[in-house]
Order: sequence, then C-alpha cells, then structure tokens
Amino acid sequence: MSRMAQIIVLARYEDEVMEPLTRDDETRTWSGRFEQIPGWFVGGWHIEFYREGQRQGVLKDLESLPWNNPECVQVMLHDEDDDCFGLWMFRDGALVEVGTPGTGRFHGPPPSWRTSPHPGTLVRTDLGRAELEHSPEYVQDPRLSW
Repeated sequence: MSRMAQIIVLARYEDEVMEPLTRDDETRTWSGRFEQIPGWFVGGWHIEFYREGQRQGVLKDLESLPWNNPECVQVMLHDEDDDCFGLWMFRDGALVEVGTPGTGRFHGPPPSWRTSPHPGTLVRTDLGRAELEHSPEYVQDPRLSW
C-alpha cells in the first residue's frame, strides 16, 4: 500500500556508527538507505519511504547500532497523515516516542483489511484537533510499524 513517510536521524559525531545504514543491504527488513544531510557538522541523515512495507524494522536497526552517545540520538518520524514530526529518543536502550507539548498520537480502530501495522496519527492538539480519541488498547495494533 502506498504510504509516504520520512525519517530524520540527528546524532552528533556518529558518522561511523551510521555508516552501515547508508549502504544498500538486501538482508534488512526495510528498503533503502539513509543519506547524510550535507553540511551538518553534528551529523544528520534522512530517508523517505513510499510504501508501508518498506519501513518495517528500521527503528530496531537504529536501536541495534553501537552508539557512542545514545542519549544524544534523536529520531524524527513523519507518516503521511501526521501533522508534524514525532520525536523518538533512547530510554532504557530502546527508541521510544517522546511526547511533544501540543501533540498527541491517536489510534483509530484498524480496518479489517489491514495487514501491516498502523502507526496511529500524530496530531496537533493545540489546533482544535483534540476531538480525536484513542481507540481502546485491545483494538490498537501493538506491532511497531517502523
């Protein structure tokens, strides 16, 4: 299914650590490779996905890298329906979404035809979109779509 998404990784002085993800690798569960953002002295990389299935597992691969300073790694994710980028950072060795003031991730019930996990939608709650409500946890897809 067509579904645009972007990821930006910011990590100071971690060029060597990110290097494996800047090469094509057919054994990965996700498609593509990160491109370095030119001219950024602290280290920035980006990738864009055009289909849902192309991105599954990318967060696990980022988590598994031997970061010199994981506390300084910031991952920004944007799914096509999101109002803005979501921020993910390391907590206890895992990349987790960090809440940003004025935003909320909302999950609607997944359609019965959906086979891949849905990330929910990150919306700006300070712009009148607060009427969206989370679906009950038993209806939400527990699989990570990234």
